[in-house]
Amino acid sequence: MRTEAFNRGMQQGDRVARWQELWEEPASGWDFSEFEGRVVESEPPWSYEELVQHELSTAGSALDLGTGGGEFLLSHQHELPVEMHATEGWGPNLPVAREALGPLGIEVREYDADRGDTLPYDDDSVDVVLSRHESYDPAEVVRVLRKGGWFLTQQVDGRNLDDLAAVFGAGAAFPEVRLEVFRSQAQEAGLIVERAEEWSGSIRFDSVDTLVSYLRLMPWQLTEDFTIEGYADQLCALDEQEGPLEFTERRFLLLAHLPIPDAPPADPFPRWEH
Repeated sequence: MRTEAFNRGMQQGDRVARWQELWEEPASGWDFSEFEGRVVESEPPWSYEELVQHELSTAGSALDLGTGGGEFLLSHQHELPVEMHATEGWGPNLPVAREALGPLGIEVREYDADRGDTLPYDDDSVDVVLSRHESYDPAEVVRVLRKGGWFLTQQVDGRNLDDLAAVFGAGAAFPEVRLEVFRSQAQEAGLIVERAEEWSGSIRFDSVDTLVSYLRLMPWQLTEDFTIEGYADQLCALDEQEGPLEFTERRFLLLAHLPIPDAPPADPFPRWEH
């Protein structure tokens, strides 16, 4: 019995050490290609990429909030408007995004709505504002948008992976981040909401190794005190469970615009009758 317990302890120690190494691997940008074949996700009923393409097709200028490492804009570089701007608020991503987008003439400026930053752009300066999984201030979005300008955002619902958080004894990471709240805020800021949808679906990991590597890119999904060693028992329990490592993702979408200006009269110089 002592030998079995000793062996189990050694095995757990080996696993924890491996997970610690994975957790400490450097993370930059939002390139999830390393998880191809190891993480299987269901998809929302909408295509954010197609919606972006549609909005950019008639825009002369656009702003991408939270551009990450610039991966998304790079993948759409042939569809970008003449004037393209981008921001990023996470320090490690800034140099990555600037190196990637600089050759395209896109300046990446530092901006973090959670710090109360003001967007580093003039009033009425862009036609489209994009925000994919990035926090934003609706009033600031409205300020920089031109009349009739469009705002498109896909957000991670604050209850995202709440079933995974429960494994570590935590609740939803950001319960206030919900579609109804964001829609109301957009309307209060002066935007007209044309589309508002929410979705939930499954995400499956092939191993705890993959789960740890994945979560190192988004540690805010876990408890503030999370450490590999501190939650080793829970990780080992996941590693030993018979069922799949499957949890629930949640997203929501908002598409809105400022009031569209009235068209000018057909004859801007009407003749006065005398």
